[in-house]
Amino acid sequence: MASGKKGGDGPITIKKYANRRLYNTATSSYVTLEHLRDMVKEGVEFSVFDAKSGDEITRSVLAQIIFEEEGKQGQTMLPISFLRQLIKFYGDRLQAFVPSYLEMSMEGLAKNAENVRTTVTEAFGGKLSFGGMEELARQNAQMFQRALKMFSPFSRFGKAESEAHAAGMPEAATSGDSDEISELKSQLEAMKKQLDALANRSK
Repeated sequence: MASGKKGGDGPITIKKYANRRLYNTATSSYVTLEHLRDMVKEGVEFSVFDAKSGDEITRSVLAQIIFEEEGKQGQTMLPISFLRQLIKFYGDRLQAFVPSYLEMSMEGLAKNAENVRTTVTEAFGGKLSFGGMEELARQNAQMFQRALKMFSPFSRFGKAESEAHAAGMPEAATSGDSDEISELKSQLEAMKKQLDALANRSK
């Protein structure tokens, strides 16, 4: 059982000490990464802070939980190809857009997965057949592919900017103005609508 609680009082504060021990201020008790993992699964919100510096380190702790889970036999979810592609985006001009893309994609996937779980429970008594898993993977792959296409404008803008820079053209001529910014925002909004529509198809 997770060492936390759901509530509307904001995220629970977890302090991490130099000896790597994690302290749950809500329950006044030390917890482990497994406890934090269970809290995530139960929907318990928490933030992790370095006890000495006061810096928030929630992201690194969650990444550590994923690392631990990936290290368990039969628990892997992140394909090597995905990890390679993700690493390539660090330092790339698209890096700023990757978090929003992944967040919206996972939201759509979560909605779709919940609908599939309900269908599987009704049709197979909770047992997902190979065909069902294959269909789920196909639907999710289509969702990610459609969402990825929404980013094609960014690639075109980046290519045009690079070509113009090589030709000695001023940056202002290619970096875009408020119209391009508005178009990018519209593309992100359209992608969100597409993901919502895809998730609702299985309802």
